Order: sequence, then C-alpha cells, then structure tokens
Amino acid sequence: MSMFCHQCQEAARNVGCSGKAGVCGKSARVANLHDLLIYALKGVAEFNLQARKHGLNKAETDEQMFDGMFSTITNANFDPEAIKDRIDRAVFTRDEIKKTLENQGKLEDKQYKDYASWEANRKDYEDESTKKHVGILRDDNEDIRSLRSLVLFGLKGICAYGEHAYTLGKHKPELNEFIEKALLATSDDSLGADELTNLVLETGSHGVDVMSLLDEANTSAYGNPEITEVDLGVRSNPGILVSGHDLRDFEELLEQSKDQGVDIYTHSEMLPAQYYPAFKKYDHFAGNYGNSWWKQKEEFETFNGPVLFTTNCIVPPKESYTDRIYTTGAAGYPGFKHIPNREEGGEKNFSEIIKHAKRLSSPTEIEQGKLVGGFAHNQVMQLADKVVDAVNSGAIKQFFVMAGCDGRMKNREYYTDFAKALPEDTVILTAGCAKYRYNKLDLGDIGGIPRVLDAGQCNDSYSLAVIALKLKEVFELEDINDLPISFNIAWYEQKAVIVLLALLSLGVKNIKLGPTLPAFLSENVANVLVEKFGINGVQTVEEDMEQFLG
Repeated sequence: MSMFCHQCQEAARNVGCSGKAGVCGKSARVANLHDLLIYALKGVAEFNLQARKHGLNKAETDEQMFDGMFSTITNANFDPEAIKDRIDRAVFTRDEIKKTLENQGKLEDKQYKDYASWEANRKDYEDESTKKHVGILRDDNEDIRSLRSLVLFGLKGICAYGEHAYTLGKHKPELNEFIEKALLATSDDSLGADELTNLVLETGSHGVDVMSLLDEANTSAYGNPEITEVDLGVRSNPGILVSGHDLRDFEELLEQSKDQGVDIYTHSEMLPAQYYPAFKKYDHFAGNYGNSWWKQKEEFETFNGPVLFTTNCIVPPKESYTDRIYTTGAAGYPGFKHIPNREEGGEKNFSEIIKHAKRLSSPTEIEQGKLVGGFAHNQVMQLADKVVDAVNSGAIKQFFVMAGCDGRMKNREYYTDFAKALPEDTVILTAGCAKYRYNKLDLGDIGGIPRVLDAGQCNDSYSLAVIALKLKEVFELEDINDLPISFNIAWYEQKAVIVLLALLSLGVKNIKLGPTLPAFLSENVANVLVEKFGINGVQTVEEDMEQFLG
C-alpha cells in the first residue's frame, strides 16, 4: 500500500484511497508527506504547550500551525516541495522552542514521544519506515482510529477557518492551545473511547468559536453581508477569476487591479464576496463565473484569463490552461505559479497575475441571469419580523438547512432533486458550495422571502446556527430541536467535518448527512452518533421527504 487516505467523502469504495493516487488526484508521495507534516506539527505542539506556560510562545507559531494543517486538507496543496518546506519549518520551529526552554531551564524532564525527538528533517522523506510510522493506520484499534480521525479532521477544519481570521487580525491564543492539546491527544494511548468521544464534542465547541471569530473578522473588515443581485454574465475586458475562500487576498487583488483594464470575477466559494459592502466600491468587480469547484476543468478553459486559487479546491488541471493558474497561501500545485505570503505589515504582490490577464482575451460567456444572496445572520435578523409572521401565519411551514459541500459524484444529484421536491411552503437555508446544486433553480419566494437563502461560504454555516438560535429565542422554545428546522447536510472535506461537530456541540439532533457517511467512522462510532445525536445517512428523496415531513 503506497498511501492510505480516507479524509474526504470521495474516498475510494467509501473505505480509503490507496495505491499510487487518491480520487482527488493527490499522489501517494504527497499523501505521505501530508502525514509527515502532521507528525512534525505534533513536535511543535509538544514544546509550544510548555512555552505557553512560561509566556515564551510566539503568535507566528500559531499561524504556522494554521497554515500547516490547512495545507493538508483535501484539494488544497498537491505540491510535494511546498509540503517539504513546511516540514522543514516545523522541525526548525520545534527545535528552536526546545532550545529556548532548555536555555532557560524550563524544559520538562520527561520521556518524549518520538515526534518530539525524531529527526523529521531527514533527506529521505518517503521511505517505507517513515510512512508506516506516522500514517493514520498506525492505530490498530478501529474505533480508536476512527475517533482520532474525527478529532484530527475537525482540527484541520478549525485551522482552515482560524488561518483566515488570523490574516485579518483576529486571533485567540487559547484556540491554538486547544489545537495543540487535541493534536497530541490523537497520539495519546492512555485515552480510551469515552475520553476521545468527549474530545470530539470539545472540538466541535471550538469549531463554533473559530467560526464566530472568522465571522467577526470578515464583518469588521468588510461590513455585514447584504442582499445582493449577482450578475452571471461577462464583460468585454480581460478578467481574473478568483476561487477559494480568502477575503483578504481578494481585497488586495481588487485594490491592486483597479484602473488596470482588468475585471475581477468570483468563482465557486468566492461567490459570497459579492455580498460584502466593502467590495462594491470597485467598478471592475464583475459577477460570478461558473459553478461548483468540480466543474473547473471546463469553466477555466472558457474563462480565457488567469485563475487565482486563494485556498482549496484544486482539481488536477488540463494542460491547456495550466500556465494560467496561480496559487497563494496554503494552496499549491506542481507547475502552478505561487504568489508568496505577505511580509508582516505588507500586502501580497499580485502584479504578475494582473499583467498576465492583460495579455489574454475576455471570458467566453457560459450563462446569463442573476443570483440573489447575502442572507447572513445580520441580514436575516433585519427580516426577522417578516419571517416570524410567515411562520405564524403558516406561509412557511418548515426550514431546511442544506449547507455544506458539493462534489462530482452522480449521487450528488440527490440534493437537486430534494430541493425540487420540497413543498412550496418550505425555505432552504444554505451556505458552502452545496448551494450550486439548487441555487439556480427557479423556486420562487414566499411573501417576498426567497425560498433559497444563501448565507455565504461554508464557514458561514455559523450564520445558520445563529439564525436558528435566534428563532428559538423568538418562539420561546427550550430546545433548538423543537424549531421547524430540519438539517440535510452534504459533506466533502474537513471544513464540513468541523461544521458538523459544531452543530452537534450546539445540541442539534437528527441531522441527515450525505451523500455517504464518512469512511473514517467505524461501525461502533457511527452507532454512537446515531444513538446519541440521531445522525443518519440520506436514502432516496421520497424516503427522506417522508421522514422529514411525515
């Protein structure tokens, strides 16, 4: 077995990807380097927790943890050299922290696990002993391996959101302290199933915290999202297409490209940038081009201009447009140009991609029309009276939270069919790229309230939780599960894992999760989630509609 990876929904046979490459296109080499990077970051955590006790920790170490973990999520970084650089940096940081503790006589005298002493900066990163030593299959007990995986993948999601907040100046050191403790706990053989189950829920609680922090970071920097009509057509200027999730990257590109004769378009999970007031002052900020991440091969072809990945989700490209793709931050792919991180107090330099765009033709139009979005919690609260009246009058009978991820498999058509089959007195609350399965359907409105309310990116699932909690307060209910809100969540990668754990930590029950349950859930762990939280997988549209609506 050259590799083993089961962190995403498309894991082969719903067991795990093995052999030379994963379904996502990640090579065995990169998969094993990802494992080694996580292993090296445990060494950083081991000593940085000690440094925290004595006030010797540094904020840049927290950022390094965010970036390192983020780069290992699905479809983020396929570049082995970029991952090696992160491993080297992690080992250097580990050794520097250890040296500082030793010099000050504060290093704890104890037997350290090998991730805190092993020479991870060896030249041979990919030999068999390394891979077997650090991979997820080192855990023989299936249930322990499952719970450790659930924690680890939740931590990856936390780090993705934490990194975005950090770049906007919002940072809670106590969040990183938890990340370090929980990361080490995934290698602690003294912890049994009960302790790890509690850690899973604690991870979910910190997921709520980090999404709240990112919401604060985004809205304090760019204003509260507002109801916005988004153009799906194209203009005559050359364009740059921006994918991913990072709003600071987006802002800096907009600022540097103004008055350059180049238009900026959003793609996939960057669509919600259209809803922020701060970005609307830019005349060259055009509409949204394309659909969900997995259609990028055909849509990048017709866009004609350069594409910037600020984060995941990268699909291995066609050769015809490889020279037009740029990455930055945690994202990376061999052969793509990478825009370096900003120096402290500075900005990233997007001049190369702007010059590149000027040499190319304008986008080929692939659709026309408008999308309406911007229904984050602040905007929905302004409509609260209207929503409550519609519920009290019976005009709205049920809300369906259909947030999460999209994917390329045919069984994802379930979500389009489910949205079409919903009665006309129901409203869909959505966030994340899952919305592309139904956000262009003509589902109408209820008394002026659109039947699809798009809160934004996957991290804006926090907005949906805030809306639910506010409705619970308005209707004077004791339990969030007594609301007329049902959850039919689609998942794909690790940010969706932390969204799920966050909802569980808030007490939400009876969530449908699909299109398949995670491959990393053992039968016993899955049964615990079913018995304690009522989680169940999707069936047919008809069966699930009957279960939800009776």
